[in-house]
Amino acid sequence: MVETAGRITLWGVEVFVAAADERSISVAARRLGASPSSVSQQLTNLEAALGATLLDRSARPMDLTPAGALFLKRAQAILNEAEQARAELALGAMSQLSRLRLGMIEDFDADVTPRLLSELAGDMPSTRFLLETGASHRLHDQLDARALDVIIAADTGASADWMEVHALMEEPFVAAVPKGVSGADDPAQTLRDLPLVQYTARHHMGRVISDHLARQNIHLNNRFELDSYHAIMAMVAAGAGWTIITPLGYFHAQRFRARTTLMKLPFAPISRRINLTAREGVLGKLPQDMADRARRILTEMVVEPAATSYPWLRDKLVVM
Repeated sequence: MVETAGRITLWGVEVFVAAADERSISVAARRLGASPSSVSQQLTNLEAALGATLLDRSARPMDLTPAGALFLKRAQAILNEAEQARAELALGAMSQLSRLRLGMIEDFDADVTPRLLSELAGDMPSTRFLLETGASHRLHDQLDARALDVIIAADTGASADWMEVHALMEEPFVAAVPKGVSGADDPAQTLRDLPLVQYTARHHMGRVISDHLARQNIHLNNRFELDSYHAIMAMVAAGAGWTIITPLGYFHAQRFRARTTLMKLPFAPISRRINLTAREGVLGKLPQDMADRARRILTEMVVEPAATSYPWLRDKLVVM
């Protein structure tokens, strides 16, 4: 076994950055796929090599020391350079990339994600794909923390110099109502008379909806607040109320479509954008290639079927 104590290793730097981000050895270990004891030992080795204490492990949560705060800036630069070097070596043969950590919003996991992964796997036979699904704000946090390489998520307004952003599609927010509710005479009043099953404001999309309604001074009977498309659509299908949702979210919960339908939102329009985001320059042309693939898949699997079912969506649900 090679003795690494007293040396600064790239793995030790990566462990330190993860621990600094998570403020917990056990959480950093889960993020890195390592054991807590291994993470703790790497931190000890790094501190010994630098001759400084980087983390106050007695604090709850764990905190950076002044030396740790100073070294964190250098550590992040070291990891950026390592990522850049890895990408430059792979630019001539991207199919040899050993690992790709991809984050996707849950809206895509039934159709778009499997199709995209299958295509990428066919062209990159030596690559191991690690997939994380979740809420957009969480995926952005993980990209920022270098726990993911590429994400496809809703635009949360986050921006930074290191971001490479490719717009994929824009979609409107719409109303999903129980089958038989038409609101033909006065759709706004029809919706006001029904309970609103609202997407939780703990997530970015829920906050966007709540803020939009507040700006329009619209007060609805929001008796329910849930954090799952399937749970929301199950309640709508059961006739318990209606919801504000995107076409992606509606078609994602497809088993409830027979008992529900979509309406134009009878208030001021609101939409969201879905982007592919990566670290600029790190993966060469791969993010652009992935974005082109995703746009084609979205057109075939989302936009065209949705516009066929609801023609009024055709000029509102668009690939960028």
